[in-house]
Amino acid sequence: MSTSPDTDLLGFQRQQLAFTAHIRDPESHAAPDGIEARRMAIYTELFFNGTHEQLAGNFPILRQITDDEHWYRLVRDFLIRHRSSTPLFTEIGQEFLQYLKEEHETWPEDPPFLLELAHYEYVELAVAISDADQGLAGIDPSGDLMEGRSVINPSTWTLTYDWPVHRIGPDYLPEIRPEHPTHLVVYRDQSDAVHFLEINVVTQRLLQLLREDAQRSGRNALQLIASELGHPNPDAVIEAGKALLDDLRERNVILGTWTR
Repeated sequence: MSTSPDTDLLGFQRQQLAFTAHIRDPESHAAPDGIEARRMAIYTELFFNGTHEQLAGNFPILRQITDDEHWYRLVRDFLIRHRSSTPLFTEIGQEFLQYLKEEHETWPEDPPFLLELAHYEYVELAVAISDADQGLAGIDPSGDLMEGRSVINPSTWTLTYDWPVHRIGPDYLPEIRPEHPTHLVVYRDQSDAVHFLEINVVTQRLLQLLREDAQRSGRNALQLIASELGHPNPDAVIEAGKALLDDLRERNVILGTWTR
């Protein structure tokens, strides 16, 4: 007696669900019927190795400072708990970051800066592959940054962390949170190289003001900052700010001024 197409489909779907459940968590889910154990073991190993190698490439510093047992446990927990919204391996870093934010339960062996370091490393990849600057036109690279409207490099991210994530590595693993936060600018230059620049709160505020109002001139932004600081000599702030704007242009954080 033949089975109906609907029955065949349901059977196939059940097998697929059993297959994916097993390769994600082979200790908790039995392998599906009809697949040789040796082949199933190969599929499971390939899936795990491919995932952990991709994540190690996305988060190289995190991988370096994490011992094998801890790292493999993190990867397996990610596979068990998280359901990715994309099939693209290029976006697995974003999925892993979401897992750390929303699903990972802190373990005793986790460093206190785990999430911030992962975010920092994710941003590097996001900036590297960003296409935000495509089709950008109407810019005067030599424009007057004080009187004109500055063009902030579209690939630029301004970040604030509790931990000095840009310094963390095998030779520097802080255990006590610093008294002051770390402010960074991450951007891609015209040669497509990604750069990280540590900045202060004034620089961060300047970039924020220029970005949130495309009509604001550099001078206006600096005048506002001097007012917010309650500085006794606003002209000194503006003069220092002019040099800061020039430096940001030199570094490709600012691309010039709008001509339109």
